[in-house]
Order: sequence, then C-alpha cells, then structure tokens
Amino acid sequence: MVTAFGRYLWLHTNHQLIYKNWQPRRLRRSAPVIIREMSLPRHGREIFQTAINAVLPQNMIKKNVSIEGERLMIQNQCFPVHKNVYLVGFGKAVLGMAAAVEEILGDHLLQGVISVPVGIQEILQLAGKEDMLLRPQTKIQAMEGARHNLPDENALKAANSIRHLAEGLTANDLLFVLISGGGSALLPAPIPPVTLEEKQSLTKQLASKGATIQELNTVRKTLSLLKGGGLARTAYPAQVVSLIMSDVIGDHLEFVASGPTVPSSQSKEDCHKVLSKYNLLLSIPESVKEVLSQPSKRMNQEETQDFAHVCNFIVGSNAIALEEAKHKSESLGYNTSVLSTVVSGDVRTVARLYSLLIRYVCSVLAAASSKCVHASNLKDEILQMVANMGLPDFQLDGCLTVLEDTLSSRKPICLLAGGETTVRLQGKGKGGRNQEMALHVALELHNAKSKFPQDTLSKHEVVFLSGGTDGQDGPTEAAGAFAYTELVDKAFSEGLKVEDFLNNNDSFTFFSKFNNGADLIVTGLTSTNVMDVQAIIIQPKEI
Repeated sequence: MVTAFGRYLWLHTNHQLIYKNWQPRRLRRSAPVIIREMSLPRHGREIFQTAINAVLPQNMIKKNVSIEGERLMIQNQCFPVHKNVYLVGFGKAVLGMAAAVEEILGDHLLQGVISVPVGIQEILQLAGKEDMLLRPQTKIQAMEGARHNLPDENALKAANSIRHLAEGLTANDLLFVLISGGGSALLPAPIPPVTLEEKQSLTKQLASKGATIQELNTVRKTLSLLKGGGLARTAYPAQVVSLIMSDVIGDHLEFVASGPTVPSSQSKEDCHKVLSKYNLLLSIPESVKEVLSQPSKRMNQEETQDFAHVCNFIVGSNAIALEEAKHKSESLGYNTSVLSTVVSGDVRTVARLYSLLIRYVCSVLAAASSKCVHASNLKDEILQMVANMGLPDFQLDGCLTVLEDTLSSRKPICLLAGGETTVRLQGKGKGGRNQEMALHVALELHNAKSKFPQDTLSKHEVVFLSGGTDGQDGPTEAAGAFAYTELVDKAFSEGLKVEDFLNNNDSFTFFSKFNNGADLIVTGLTSTNVMDVQAIIIQPKEI
C-alpha cells in the first residue's frame, strides 16, 4: 500500500520531470491537484529562504562597503582611515558582518570586540559557512552570550568590554559599530544600582503583558549606560560609523538594538508612561525607582550638535528581503505583491487580518469578479482592520492588481508581508510569535468554513507561512510554521485540539506533534535578522 507520505516523496523526487511533461487537459482532474498541492509548501520554503539569503551579512557588507587606499567608502560617503580603526558589534548578524568588514579593512583595523549569540560560531562552522566566521589571525574578539535571546552574565561581560574599548578612543580614531537584531539582549549595561536580573525581570514582565518592541526599547534605553545613544557618547570624540541591519518596524534607528548610536527621543517620563500603562509602577524595584528619579545626563553643547561625530547607515532591512522574495516568487510562476513591511500588533489580530485577506482572494477568484457582494463585504472589513491597526503602507491595491492579472492569466497568487507581532502570554507552553501566528490563521480559516458553508475556501489550495529571518522563533528550534485550510480538522483526527495549544501558548509543541513536525520551518540560526516574513500562496483547485 502506498502511503500519502510515500506519494509525497515520489512526487518531490520527480517534480521536475512531472512539471516538464505536465499537460493539464490530458490528466485526470485529481492528478494536477496532488502535484500542485505538494509544490506549494516547497515553494513557500524556497521563497522564505530567498528572503533570508538577501540579507545575509556578508552580502550586505560587500554591497555597501569598500576601501580605496586610505579612503573608506560606505554607500556614497567617504571616511579617511590610516591604521586607526576600531570595531565593536552586537547582534545575531554581527559575526558575519565583522568577518566581512575585517577582510575589507585589512591592516587599518587595530582591535575589535563583538557580542554574538551563544553557539553561533560552532553552528556556522558545522554548517560549513566559513565566510561568516572570523579568520584565524583575527584582531576581533568574539564573545558569546544571551542564550535564548535573553541578557545574561556573558552578554554583560561583552558589553563591559565594548564600553571599555570605546572609552579609550581619541579624536584621531574611527569606531566601526556593527548593529543587528538581537543586539539589545547582547548589550546589557544597566545603570547602577539596577542589576541585570532586575532589568531582565522587568523586561520579561512587559513582554508577557504584550508590550510592543518600541515600548520595551523605551524602558531598556532609560535604564542603560550604552543604549539610547550611550555608546556614541562613550566613544566621543572619535568618529563613529555604524552599519545597521534593521529589525524594527519602519526602520527607525533609535529602536534597532535600542539605538546605541542614535540620540533617544524618549525621556524618563516616557518610561514612566510605559510602566504605568502595564500597571508596573508600584511593583518595580527600588533601584529602578532611583534611576528614574535621577536627572538625565546630557552631553555638552559641543557634543550635541546632532551627534555630528556619528554616521549611521542601514545596510539590511525587511523591505530588501521581501523584494528579493518577490523576485523568487515571480520566477516560480506566481503573480506576486508585497502587502506591507510594517505589520505589527497582537498575533490574534494580525492572523484575523490575514484570514480575511485569504477569504477575500478566494472569493474574488471563485466569482471571477471583485465586485461580488461577498468579496465587497470582506474588502470593507479588511480596510477597516488596516485602519484600526495603523498600517499606513498596506498595499491592498497591489493585491487587487495581482487578482486582476490572475483572473486573466490563471497563475497562482503569492502575497508577501513582513514586520513583527507580539504575543500575550497566558500559558506556560513553548512557542514563538510566528508559530502562534500560523496556528491562529489555521483556526480562523477553520472557523470561517464552519460558520459560512458558502465560503469559497474549499475551492482553493491555500498555504500560509510565517517565519523569523533569524531562524529562531522564540525559545524554540524552529523559525516558524505553515498553516492551511484543513489543518485544524487533520489535527483533530490526530487527537490534537488547536484551541488547547493556543490557550497555553504551546504552538511549538503542537507543530512538533502534528504531522510528524513536517509543517515546522527549521533553518537553524541564520546569522541575520530583519524581523519576520509572511507568505500567502493561493491557487484554484480546478483548472
């Protein structure tokens, strides 16, 4: 007896041959459905991997940095160098960035210290990614810390080493600062008498209550020696040049790794407001109250001229990753549109938006018109949600254009988006925002089918994926997960109730058990981070 999994292996192995000789009109109707259905998740993985590859650190550095004699060129700006360059860095992508920068700088680099995730060097070595590792004779000290993306004593030691290097610089020196997502946890330097444990506990409480990344960074900066422009102040009067891989909504630099080279626009009053919003003012430690009561330290007039000694450059972002993913999707034969690069908010709300969008696309395709009543109602609901969520760049018009093209070309559709959501913790399970997002989308689609029997979802093959470009979704081994219309029913047949896992924030456990873990996206640590990527792939079941 040939199992479904056996058929999948055969189809996957022989996909190119099948595709080359496929003539839909001559095959039984069920055959192309199986073939195409099996290709959707595979295409999803390829599209996601392309997004990651587009922002790998060595690619971004080589594209933006070069040296000509004693002139350092970054994008369109020039900096004189003469064996006077120092380097510091912190973040998930920084090891590869540092390796690329050191190769370019050569003898101009005198010394460096970087703070990188635990195990990243061994992982990259085992993966054969030698180009992302420091050379044997490196002048850069790599210090590992922040296990599970949480500040720890090893990260604190690295932050102190970075601060010590910056404090010794003069006006004749140039400090290269490499910054990427995850940098905040890798650069913990609490203002005394606040301890690392106290700051970490406060951050965890805020995250569990659903605080946004901007709110978390407001608190982190207020309580840090190096964040919120602190590193730039420490390095003054040296020239500071920062290369930044952005992992924040809208690429606002003061929020990437909590902005160590960018003057903070937040005050201690803003920190008070965040703590008050989440009802934490009365429970914060006395040390935090002491720091918040102190007057803010200001740089003198010479130092505060718009951080004149600092130049910040964005070399990688979610938008860059999505643009390359779009090209890949189009090369695979999909009509493709990028919806947004700033999707944020609670995963339940965002999942609801994506499920409405999926239903809208299916409705338009089934009716061969965007003007049918059902589609119009769904569109109105989508527009209202987009307005309520504050997504200014959400390109629903781009989706409509893709739909029009699909109605004439019969190509399948791929809609891409990116950003970073939040999860309100209410259980003690193991998961991450991307896996929880996928599970919520699956549940939303299941509920829509149950509530609206006339819904057109059953007439289409739908695959949704959400994954973190850093390869680690929360404290799990997965980057994200897939969802599809039939997931909830299939899970129930395996004795798994989706609602129970969601109520316990246990999405990783669910996907590990369901379908033998086949719907998990596992990349390993990627050594980059530009937030998350979502993809919606839809095609009619009938030709």
